[in-house]
This record gives sequence, structure tokens and C-alpha cells, in this order.
Amino acid sequence: MAGTTLTDPVVLAGRQAPSRVLFGPHETNLAAGRSISDRHVAYYARRSAGGAGVLVTETASVHDSDWPYERAPLAQDCAPGWAAVAAACRDQGTLVLAGLGHTGAQGSTAFSQQALWAPSRVADAASREMPVAMEQPDVDLLVTGFVRAARLAVDSGLAGVEIDAGVGALLRQFHSGLTNLREDAYGQDRLMLTREILSAVRDEIGRDVVLSLRLSCDELAPWAGVTPEMAVEQVRALAPLLDLLVVVQGGPFTASAYRPDAHAPAGHTVELCRQISNAVEGALPVVLQGGVVDPGMAQSALDDGVADLVEMTRALIADADLVAKVRAGAAATVRPCVRCNQNCRVRDNRNPVVACIGDPRSGHETVDVDVEGTDSHEGQGHRVLVVGAGPAGLECARVLAARGASVRVVDGADRAGGMLPVVAAGRETFGDLSDWLISECHRVGVSLALGSRLNPEDIRAALSSGESVVLATGSRASTPRYRTDPGATVITAADLLDAASRGTLSTVVGPGSRVLVNDPVGGPVGVAVVELLARAGHQVSIVTQDQIVGTGLSLSGDLADANSRLQQAGVVRILSSLLRAVTVEGALVEQRWTREQRVIPTDLIVDASHRLAEEQLYDALVGADVSLRDELVRAGDCIAPRTVHEAILEGRRAALTVLSRVATSRSRPSVRFEVAR
Repeated sequence: MAGTTLTDPVVLAGRQAPSRVLFGPHETNLAAGRSISDRHVAYYARRSAGGAGVLVTETASVHDSDWPYERAPLAQDCAPGWAAVAAACRDQGTLVLAGLGHTGAQGSTAFSQQALWAPSRVADAASREMPVAMEQPDVDLLVTGFVRAARLAVDSGLAGVEIDAGVGALLRQFHSGLTNLREDAYGQDRLMLTREILSAVRDEIGRDVVLSLRLSCDELAPWAGVTPEMAVEQVRALAPLLDLLVVVQGGPFTASAYRPDAHAPAGHTVELCRQISNAVEGALPVVLQGGVVDPGMAQSALDDGVADLVEMTRALIADADLVAKVRAGAAATVRPCVRCNQNCRVRDNRNPVVACIGDPRSGHETVDVDVEGTDSHEGQGHRVLVVGAGPAGLECARVLAARGASVRVVDGADRAGGMLPVVAAGRETFGDLSDWLISECHRVGVSLALGSRLNPEDIRAALSSGESVVLATGSRASTPRYRTDPGATVITAADLLDAASRGTLSTVVGPGSRVLVNDPVGGPVGVAVVELLARAGHQVSIVTQDQIVGTGLSLSGDLADANSRLQQAGVVRILSSLLRAVTVEGALVEQRWTREQRVIPTDLIVDASHRLAEEQLYDALVGADVSLRDELVRAGDCIAPRTVHEAILEGRRAALTVLSRVATSRSRPSVRFEVAR
């Protein structure tokens, strides 16, 4: 909408939302049983306070036949929680909608112990479970379930409901020729059930509350699935019943298209949304959904008439205050979402709580105190030395300086960010997080000294002068578990990525080289290195002890897509195998099950093995004076190899530990700490 800004209000069903940013429904694992919990309330209230205009709660199952994951909300149990969310967001003006749905064949029998409902007997593409074809009594129960859930939500004080006909929804399964093979009326008119539900819900809740629909408008399966052209006709038929439409993409074979990681371009559904917006011709407000995490891109979508609102769910997980910062003209300080999906995608049988690698407070609002405020100065006048300018050290320094401490960070490297700018050579968006941490440290007055290595005497002097010391010294390469013959060339993945990040990859890998990547970890680093080398035109192989490359990518939803990309790039995948030796002829690999060995001709081995904690400085200090074990605070890789999320979380915790000690020391008579030399 030309002339409309992201922070402008929008009116839906006669109700005004304070901005055009939508915080969409997503799994959180915050539920208490199957109800909306106090942790949900705090989580949503934080986004509301940060300026979200419309907020859709985690999708609740409208019938107890649907129990897709252990902590999935059940609508009939959600009334108290919905009421609490409504109350918590009321003062901000945020329009809170209850997400309502049923996952049908894309659910699970693990918890319900009931047959999965589906339009037809078509096994799910992911789980391979065979559902039961719904009969009319089942359809009637489903319609009734949506109506009752909508009434419950509105009676609980919510501004309306959003009906899920998106990627993982039973209603989408009725829309699609991939899964709807019925010969009755619901097969002849695949939109019939959704139309019945929307009509019944509208009749129940009236016109003065919001009725929204989340609709998959392209299943990316044109042979039988929903196509954009089909979606246009669906939207035109349903628009008179709706107050809001959220355009999404994906289906049973392309579930990762819904909230893909950074391998998909940000805003990848812009043209799809534009097509739907043009079709409704302004008769219905349309929401763009699809990896939009940058306020500038969101504003462009409004300016170009692509949508009337923009869903920025992951961006608001990364920075709950995004809208407020944009409104205040401080968009540059927005904590970036790197679209890694590592901690915000929590549909996992281990039930991890939703979080963010950049903001570990997300999802933990009730158990982690707010240290972001500008009015608190617990650290005022206290001096802190942070050794190490990686993510743990920078986050620690940022939090301390924001609370008034005088902080200096010292690192022997020639650039800040630790492994973040290195990893960014293969996963570019991680560089955004590194840049943000560095810029925020500068903004709050952190002194950053690079290219300077401290010895134990320097640390003892700092402690003696009254400084607190935090060690965040990072990691080092591990000792290989394979034989390396003289003349063979081996480089660590970290060193290769470092060279790539500095533009010197060609000095490490000659043109057209045969490269084998050893990936015993099965994580994102090995895959990133392989893709980087393949793009550079090298002949690449990867050896893993697993039966598929990059098993750790299952948590981010990129596992299948990554293996598809590798195959398309011509990468040779050597599965269920171990690297045993590196010779001048090549790599000796051994099949795990048969013990068969063979030599893979290579010019270079890139080792993506685990790294180890860099403990040299800590060991030297504690070895000379064991009392320092309790005095020194540590964070990040120097404790054990950490993910980015763990490193930033520990950096934050290290800052809180220092602040706690400062508060304790100020509440008792001052005692000067002396260190014997």
C-alpha cells in the first residue's frame, strides 16, 4: 500500500491494530499440558509490548483426535490462557487471534492413539502413516469443533480467530488433488469443507470480530497440488467470509517452503502474494508470509502493493521490540534474524522450548530477568575485562556495558566475532549477527582491542586492580583420529572458511581441485563447506559415518533439502564410512559395517571434526592458584564446543553472574582482592 508505513495502524473488522506487523502462529513447547500457559502469556506480551499489530496464538487443535506433538494446545483447554493473553496485550492494542486448526494426516498417532483423519487414504509423505478417510460424522465433528473453539476464543476476550488451511493443515489436504481423492461432494468441490467451516464460524462469532484464514496458495506440486491459479479462484470464493488472508506456500512434499532457512531467499513468496493481492483487488486485507525478517523489505512490500500487512514471526522472535525500534527511528539497532531455524523450529520429540540464537531470552521470559532496560545501572562504576571477542564475549560485554559497567574486550585475532564471520563464508546471514553484536558493543561504549594476546600475569594484574574477568577464549582444532602421511594436505574447515571469508580461498584450494570433506559431526559446517567448494567449481566428496549427510540439520528442517542440493551440485556422498588415513594418493575410507576400505583420489582433505575448548589461559591461571577457579567467569567454547545459541546464552549468563557479584559486594563492607605474584 503506497504511502502506508509498517508502523501505521490497520483496521480489521472494525478493530484497529497498532501496526501492520503480524506475529504468526508457531510451535513453542511452552504449553502446560495442552493449554496456553503463563510462559505463553509472557512470550506473547513481550511481542505485543514491542509493537506487534496482530498476534496469532499457537494453533490449537479443535478436536481431540488431533494431537500432533506432545505440547500442542487443545482448544477446549485454552480458554483461561487465551483470556490471560488478551489481558496482557490489551493495553498495547494488539489484536490477538486464536490459531485454530487440525493437522489431519500430517499429525501423529503417538499421543492421541487414534487413527489420523484425512480426506482420503493417502499415506503422509513425511511420516508414512496411513490415515482413515473421514466419513460424514467425522466431518460434522470437525465443523462443530471449529465453531466451538471460535466461540470459546471470542468469549475469552480475543479479537477473533485464524483458521489454518496452511502447509500442515487438514483443510489444505481437502483442497489438494495430492491428498483428496474423494468421489463425494467434498471431492467434487474441494473447497466445500473450508467454506462450510468459515460460514459456520462467521455465523457463530458475527461480523464484529476478526476471521482470518491462513491459506497455502502454492503446494509446489503442479501435477496435482494447489497452484497459484487455483488459489486465486479459492480466494475469490472465500473472500466475502473473511477479514484477513495470510498467503503461505508449501504442501506435503514441500513443508520446508513454509518457513525455510536462509538457503531460500528472504521474501521468497512476494510474487505469489502479489498475485493473490491483485486477484482480491483490495476487497480483503492480505498478509505476506515468507521469510521477511528485514523491516526495509517489509516496508517495500507495503509500498509495492504486495500486501497490506507483513508477517515477521521469526524477526520478532529474534527481537521482540522490532516494531517499536522502527517506530522510534532506530531500525539499525534491530537484532537480526539469520533464518537459521536452529532454535525457533521446535517440532521435535525432545520438546525444546522455542528460543533464538541471538536472543536466548525468547521463550524464557518468565525465567530470565530483563537486562535490556536503559534505566538500570547495576554495573555502574565497575570495571570488567572480557578475554575473547567471539559471540560469547561480545554478548557478555554488551549486556554489562548496557548496565553501566566499564568493559574492555581483548582478543588476539585481527577481527571481532570469533567464528561468526568465519561461518558466514558458508552461511552468509551469520555475518549479520556478528556485525550487530560488534555495532551494539560500540554503541554502549565497550572498548575493543584486537590483535592483543593476554598472558596469566595480565589477568592477575586485572584481578588485583579490582576488575572482574570473564574468559571467552574460544576453541581450537582437535587432534585428528586418522593417520596423515607426509606430503598429504589437510586443512580444518574453520581455516578454509576463514580463507573464504577473507577472499583468499583460491590460495588454499587450487582451481578444479578434488576435495574430500571429512564430516564426523554431521552438522551444518560440513555441509556449508561442501556447498561453498562446489559453487567454486571443485570436485567435492563428503564422508560421514551416518546414513545421510548432515543429520544435525534435521532440527532446522534443512536435512532433505541439503541432501537434494548436494546431489544436484554433483557432490559425491560417501555414507556410513570413516576416514582412516590421508595419503599422497588420496583418502583411505572404511565402510562402517563391512570394514571394506578404498582410496578416494583427492588433492585436499578438509576436516570438519569437532573443535575443542581453548583452555590454555584458564589452566595456567588455575594451575598456579586454585582459588581463581571460583573467581574467574567463563563462557562459550572455552568451556566446551558450543553452538552459537549456547555461546550467546552463556555470555549473557556470565554478565549476570558478574552483576550479581557486584551487587553482593556492594551490600557488604568492601574487601580488596589481592593476588599473589
